[in-house]
Amino acid sequence: MILPVEEFAPIIILIGAAGLDYIIGDPWSWPHPVQIMGGIISRYSNFVLPRFKEKWPRRIAGIILGVGLMGGSAIASWGMVQLAMLLHPLVGIVASAIALASCFAARSLRHAALDVLQPLQNGDLDTARAKLSLYVGRDTDSLSEAEILRAVLETIAENTTDGVTAPLFYAIFGSCIPGVGAIPLCFAYKAASTLDSMIGYRREPYADLGWFSAQFEDRLTWLPCRLTVLTIALLSGKPGYVISLCRRDAIQDSSPNSGWSECAYAAALGVQMGGKNSYNGVIKEKPLLGEAKQPITPEIIFQALNLTRVCILLWLVVGCLLVVRALALIQVISY
Repeated sequence: MILPVEEFAPIIILIGAAGLDYIIGDPWSWPHPVQIMGGIISRYSNFVLPRFKEKWPRRIAGIILGVGLMGGSAIASWGMVQLAMLLHPLVGIVASAIALASCFAARSLRHAALDVLQPLQNGDLDTARAKLSLYVGRDTDSLSEAEILRAVLETIAENTTDGVTAPLFYAIFGSCIPGVGAIPLCFAYKAASTLDSMIGYRREPYADLGWFSAQFEDRLTWLPCRLTVLTIALLSGKPGYVISLCRRDAIQDSSPNSGWSECAYAAALGVQMGGKNSYNGVIKEKPLLGEAKQPITPEIIFQALNLTRVCILLWLVVGCLLVVRALALIQVISY
């Protein structure tokens, strides 16, 4: 018996989205949901900050923004999918795959790394620093080659979780729930991630406005981050060593997630991350993660990118199997 394509829709959407991100990524000239989210956050912040000066009014305003944007993103994306499905199931599947692909950043992450590596390998430090400044928040004007390479590797390690595996986790989870699907939960997470990146700071004027968003995003990312660490540990071939270093070093980082993902890559690749960074002229000392068995080189960067790619592929395969199993179980229970 040949089942209709709708029966395989969750799998087709997941694979199609991952394929689109791998082939096309996020062209800068195309409209992107994060741009809309960012515009809402910016306008809301500009309205609230001059009018509310005290701690709790700003925190309440931040809660309203966080819940509203995450909930609104989930509802709006779900509605878009339903409208597309009404036109035709195939239209709905294609629209869903395109929308979901916009939540993944694997190709963009790889492009950013190569964008910095190319001038660096040609000995053009000034261009490499300028390129790096497009992707990181630290000061790059006086970074050495070794510091540039460390910054690139830290960006890969941190953003693999925030930009790929965490959205994929929620896409898989949503796909296991009939009537929900991959899009709403993934868009809600993307909204949380965008909020955290724009206002989730401990410094003024965002300390209180972004308090809820920062805390909530940390909790949403906690489980996907640990699963990413476990995956990297398994792929490294030395899981015990990777996990033991993460338990030793990652807990020293003020972030409950980025330290773990960075330390997992550091341990898997035999390098060390962390140390001094400058932000707007202010030196910030981050804990050292991993052991410096070898220096960070362009070859190490390529190894990290390949590790990320295999990690994503493994998650996609396991995720599709979980979705098939979950939907089959729900179908049996419903009978």
